[in-house]
Amino acid sequence: MPDTRTTTGHFTFADWQERVIGPGEDANPRLAHASVRNTFTGGIEAAGTTCEYAIVYVTEKTGSFSGMELLTGRVDGREGSFAVEERGWFGEDGTVHCTFEVVPGSGSGELTGLTGKGGFTARHGEKAVAYRFAYEVEQGAGRTELRGSA
Repeated sequence: MPDTRTTTGHFTFADWQERVIGPGEDANPRLAHASVRNTFTGGIEAAGTTCEYAIVYVTEKTGSFSGMELLTGRVDGREGSFAVEERGWFGEDGTVHCTFEVVPGSGSGELTGLTGKGGFTARHGEKAVAYRFAYEVEQGAGRTELRGSA
């Protein structure tokens, strides 16, 4: 039976490239696309992730988004890659709420068989955002166990 673990940490984003898709810069609602690079520290260690968001602005300060992010690095010391699907919303008070879930079958290396869910709440302008992630990795998946050594 898999062992569920919870880990936490922070991420920072860089290189936020956003563009309006339609109908126009001042229209509401409007659709936008953002390409972002994040760096995770803590339980998830991943530098320069690849993240793509589709964003709907309902007003200038409110809306929702969905996206996919590819992380390569480590989860609590296990090395590999995995993808997460993200969904969230943002409100008038500048708070962003997001949940994410590991894309089934996307784990590689020592993260083969990874499943899990997490999330974060961020305030507009924060440099580092705290996340939480509850996950399972299939027993023995992607790991070579050393036996017989003292």
